[in-house]
Amino acid sequence: MPRILGLGDNTIDTYVSAGLQFPGGNAVNVAALARRLGAEASYLGCWGDDEGGTILRAALEAEGVDLSRVREIADGETARARIAHENGDRRFVGSRPGVRARYALGDGDLAFIAGHDAVHTSCNSDLDGEIARIAHAARILSYDYSEKWTEARLDCTLGRVDIAFFSAPGRDDAACHALLERAIAGGTAVAVATRGAAGAIGRAGAETRAQAVKPTRVVDTLGAGDGFIAGFLVAHLGCAPLADALDAGAAFAAAVCGWQGAFGHARPWSGPRD
Repeated sequence: MPRILGLGDNTIDTYVSAGLQFPGGNAVNVAALARRLGAEASYLGCWGDDEGGTILRAALEAEGVDLSRVREIADGETARARIAHENGDRRFVGSRPGVRARYALGDGDLAFIAGHDAVHTSCNSDLDGEIARIAHAARILSYDYSEKWTEARLDCTLGRVDIAFFSAPGRDDAACHALLERAIAGGTAVAVATRGAAGAIGRAGAETRAQAVKPTRVVDTLGAGDGFIAGFLVAHLGCAPLADALDAGAAFAAAVCGWQGAFGHARPWSGPRD
């Protein structure tokens, strides 16, 4: 099985109305979920020596993720996102980034990056300024643009990213195909646009494939996109064709919808509910 590194963002997803908090963040989730699929997984990032950092460490250790390069910042605040739920829908009501961007990547970190089959990071990781160094060290670099792609970000990253993921809810086929074409033309080998219930579209070179969602009993959709990424990456690194990697991503995204939080590990939250 492949060795995958989640590099970058973490957060504590706080369900304020339910009084619960969960470990999260795109890079954290992809590492933990790839581990559940049997990959060797590591996480490199920064958190504080507070309750949030304790939650993240305990959850990732329980999942079997290598944390040997994590920075635990003394007197630091771990990132936190506050999420409200209304009539089954969620909305983000605020966030604090905390210390999650205090990487100061050194030679030892770059050597650690190079020891993995793939490295995954995101637009929320504040690492675009280091993307050239990371790409030079990484065998394969995966990047989640979420819905935050801009021409400036694409120009900065596409020539260095091997696998690009975009979240494109509400966008039609033509818009998604144009986005994927832009990514491939910019130098990315594989590009995927996910559209929630409308499924996904992937492109590798000149090949394009569509993927429908998998039926599932939805408990919580938080982390489903990260589950898709983890499932896709593990299959792709196992030399699966594009269609099979998309199918694996959709299947695991459906599985992630079956539990609360991106990968569980709920803890009570006693902070303000508003």
